[in-house]
Amino acid sequence: MSKKIFFTPGPSALYFTVESHIKRALKLQVPEINHRSKQAAGYFQEVTENLRALMGIPKGYHIFYLSSATEIWERLIQNCIQEKSTHLSYGAFSNRFYDFSTKLGYNASSINSALGEIPDFKMNAIDSDTELISLALNETSSGVTYPVERIYDLNQHFPDAILAVDGVSAFPVIDIDFSQIDSAYFSVQKCFGLPAGLGVWIVNDKCIAKAEKKLKDGQNIGTYQSLPNLLKNAQKYQPTYTTNVLDVYLLAKVTADMLEKGIDVIRREATYKSSLLQHMVNEHPDLTHFVNQTELRSKTVTVANSISDSDYIINELSKKGLVIGNGYGDLKSKQIRIASFPTHSKELIEMLVDEINKISY
Repeated sequence: MSKKIFFTPGPSALYFTVESHIKRALKLQVPEINHRSKQAAGYFQEVTENLRALMGIPKGYHIFYLSSATEIWERLIQNCIQEKSTHLSYGAFSNRFYDFSTKLGYNASSINSALGEIPDFKMNAIDSDTELISLALNETSSGVTYPVERIYDLNQHFPDAILAVDGVSAFPVIDIDFSQIDSAYFSVQKCFGLPAGLGVWIVNDKCIAKAEKKLKDGQNIGTYQSLPNLLKNAQKYQPTYTTNVLDVYLLAKVTADMLEKGIDVIRREATYKSSLLQHMVNEHPDLTHFVNQTELRSKTVTVANSISDSDYIINELSKKGLVIGNGYGDLKSKQIRIASFPTHSKELIEMLVDEINKISY
């Protein structure tokens, strides 16, 4: 059986160096070591320093390692909201953060848009006393990207609120000025090309102070994964629980590989690959763009409507070992979703485009 190539939007193809790093990790017995050992601490320190360099994360921002971005939603709510939050909701993942906040009993409001768009609102639509504003830099379910300039506008209008950005399928491809946001987070199974099971949470001192205030006011901020506890352990390059040290090791090595390649090169390639996919959708007789506004189309997840059941295209590609994603939720059989993450070379995307162009109903 020939090896498949995964263009699915997460989990996706492993970064091309991961196989060799896994072999090295097994020789070093990384999956067997204690998560609080000196060896493990070295990996935590290495990946933290690499992420700072790769993504331009400044001093005063702390990096923690949890189980997933999904868990981080809950930790943000527990630690950074006392009463009120606002969520920009324009897809399955941005909507889910709002759902979590509501189910946990907070006064959460949602500003919505149709799928394939982003919310169009005036700043007075957000209460001035909201404590947290959440949004997805890249909505994986719909292929919409939220322009960073609008994120910076939110920061200017609501300096007291914690601005939390979901970067799961965006980092490190999308460049963002971290000084304009308070928290960002991602899981590693998309752009970083790793096995699922690790979430990275970036917070500034404002988030830490908010958690400490909640604690002082007698409110619950959780237990072992509370921000003060995460910070105390991170200062020793240690986790608060038995973390997936193998994934931490692999993230350290992959970020080193990305630094060696150069983040500017990675981002230029992302623009090129996205342009190829956009052009393919424009020209294909059986596909149309789901995201109508060009400037809102993701550089890492291309979503297209299919004039008939999208399973036909997916199955035809699968025969050639090329695996793409279907639509999300109710759009499962009506769309295709294609990831163009850093591990997907220009040549791979060119090959995929050529194969899709051969398919017609």
